[in-house]
Order: sequence, then C-alpha cells, then structure tokens
Amino acid sequence: MMTKRTGRILSRVLLHTTVIFIAFLWLIPTVGVLVTSFRPAQDVGNSGWWTVFENIFTSARFTLMNYKLVISRLGIGRAFLNSFIITIPSTIIPLVVALFAAYALAWMRFFARPFIFMVMIALLVVPLQLTFIPILYIFNKLSLAGTFPGIWLAHTGYGLPLAIYMLYNFISGLPEEIIDSASIDGASPFYTFLRIVLPLSVPIIASLVIFQFLWVWNDLLVALIYLGGTPDVAPITVQISSLVGSYGQDWELLTAAVFISIIPSILVFFGLQRYFIRGILTGSIKG
Repeated sequence: MMTKRTGRILSRVLLHTTVIFIAFLWLIPTVGVLVTSFRPAQDVGNSGWWTVFENIFTSARFTLMNYKLVISRLGIGRAFLNSFIITIPSTIIPLVVALFAAYALAWMRFFARPFIFMVMIALLVVPLQLTFIPILYIFNKLSLAGTFPGIWLAHTGYGLPLAIYMLYNFISGLPEEIIDSASIDGASPFYTFLRIVLPLSVPIIASLVIFQFLWVWNDLLVALIYLGGTPDVAPITVQISSLVGSYGQDWELLTAAVFISIIPSILVFFGLQRYFIRGILTGSIKG
C-alpha cells in the first residue's frame, strides 16, 4: 500500500515539476520583452535584458518613454483602438450566428440538415489562402476592401465552421429530456434556446470567445489582405510589422509595442480560463 502511494506521490511531483519547468521556459521570452520595453535605448544596446536582475538594486535603469513614444508618435495608440474595433464585432457576430446554427442543426428537423452539417465540417479543411483572391475581388466590387465591415465579414466567415462544429458537439450532447420537457410545457424553440440552451452553454461559449478573440487580435495575414496598410483602419499587428521595417534596430520601441499588443490577450484568457478546459472537454464528449 505504501509503495503504491509513494509511487503516486512521486509521479505527481514529477508531473508538476515538469509542467512548472515548461511554463518557466515558455515565460522567459515574455519576461524579456517586458524588461526590454522599460529599458533606455543605450542600455538595450550595451547589455542583454537578463543583466537587469544582476544590477536591479544598483545600476539598472527603467523608463516609460518607450511606451509614450510608440503610443503618441508611432501610431500604436490608434492601431490598438482599431484592433478592438475589429476584434469585438469579429468575435460577437460569428458567435451569435454559430449559436443559432448549432442549435438548429442539433435539435430542429428540416430539409437537408445532414448535408448542411457536412458542408460545415468540410469547410474546416479549406485553406484560407484559397479564398483571398475571390473574396478580395468581391470586396473590391462592393467597396468593402479597406473597411471595418469588410474585415468583420471576413473573420466571421473564417470563424464560423469551427464555432458551429464546437457548439454543435456541446449542444447536441445536452440531455434530451430537458428539451422535450420544455416542448411539452409549451416553450417555443426560441424560448428553449434562450432560457435553457444558452445558460447551459456558457463554458463552450467562453472557450469560443477565447479562441476567436485571440485569433482575430493576433491576426496579421487576413488584415493585410483585406485592409492593407492604411493607418486609419490598420490593427496593431499590421502597425507593428511596419515598425519592424522602419525601426528594426530600436528594440526598446518594438518590445514596448509588442507588450501593449499582448495585454488584451492575457486579460481575456485569464478572465475566462475557468471556463476554458471545462468547455473544451464537455464539448468533445457526447452525453
């Protein structure tokens, strides 16, 4: 008995140690970006960021000038706002559409329902690159290229297949007795969706919000294709990529801009993380 218990304890300690070590290694680049973003340009050029910890109580210097410069003069402030204007609708629109679609595919009977679901699944394997030219051609004809509504529609189309698939797996696994009881009590499909399905689907909804928000916020390729480099509509990823070409040697400015860009991603993930694992696991298991 003691041998088995000791073995379980040792295996758990080994697992936790390994996870902590991997997390520490994964965190090192972020710490480097953070430290460099607060260092003066002269110090960045003369020594590595890790030397700060050696001289943190003696000669280490820190400044907020890098953040003031990238926000006020290099366009990061406007790009940061543009990213929110792009990301929030591009997260809400596909989520709302996918919720209605997944509920209909899971619990409503209509013509060609299996075929529509198969088409949704097939769209998961279509490379985004194949769609850029035809969609951009359509956007140019409709004057949507280089506009916020255009990028909202693009991200909605690209995010819908995965969102519908994940929501369908979750919603179709809800107990049939609950849906039938609501129907017997006279509840309409919309009332059932609003009062029963939505509250039960909070974990998977939170997981999808994390996925879609992070994907859109960190997107560079789709934004470059449909928005170009126009400063009025360019998100922060496009603006940072342009800074790499113009200020490639100014690491203190680039790291300040990068750290500004990752703050919303960190806040969204940690704000919704308690739903994340539960939503993924529940959405992948039927019944």
